[in-house]
Amino acid sequence: MAERAGHGVDVLLRVYAKCVDGQDEVANKRILEALTP
Repeated sequence: MAERAGHGVDVLLRVYAKCVDGQDEVANKRILEALTP
């Protein structure tokens, strides 16, 4: 993701990580739904 955005991993962790912080439950639910036939 960092590479696609033209950033290094340090920028990814510093800037973008807060965008997904606290959304683990939603992300896990979406992954489970996508993997469930």
